[in-house]
Amino acid sequence: MTRHAFARHERILDRDTSLLLVIDLQESYRGKLHREAHVVAASRRMIEAAHALGVPIVVTEQYPKGLGTTRAEIAEVLPPDAARFEKTRFSALGAEGIVAHLDALARTQVVLVGIETHVCVNQTVHDLLARRMQVHAVRDAITARFALEDETGWSKLVGSGAVPTSSEGALFEWLGDARAPEFKAIHRLVV
Repeated sequence: MTRHAFARHERILDRDTSLLLVIDLQESYRGKLHREAHVVAASRRMIEAAHALGVPIVVTEQYPKGLGTTRAEIAEVLPPDAARFEKTRFSALGAEGIVAHLDALARTQVVLVGIETHVCVNQTVHDLLARRMQVHAVRDAITARFALEDETGWSKLVGSGAVPTSSEGALFEWLGDARAPEFKAIHRLVV
């Protein structure tokens, strides 16, 4: 059921049909990422907004035994009901049980944040697109260790069909209306 009395473009995010996928924001990458503070802040913003708006959150960790668990700044804002998956494959869809979980959620839009742009984010985006899901890649919440890999990975995933967005743009699309009861809470995340 839609919250709108009029037809919206299919590439506008809808909180009722989307989920947030948080990819591999783990401790071992601390101090090693291009635009790190900015990406962590934008990822936190996305998680807090998704939780406030009832958007399901799915989190992956790449080989946490070797790379550590989700970094503290991200883990502390994850709600208890966020689905968590460990993986060794670079694509998040390679995590055991995640495809069944995504199918059970029956969401058609995936809003994606995380690392690294040219590896796990890139392969996940392409696998989601192959499943005919609409992927919205949050530019200020996606990065890699080095600028070249970040830029190259970004160009590839957008060129393949991911919808580029920003954290603020995504939040206001999810919100949809300044009269929404969550407006003040979401507005506080961006000012």
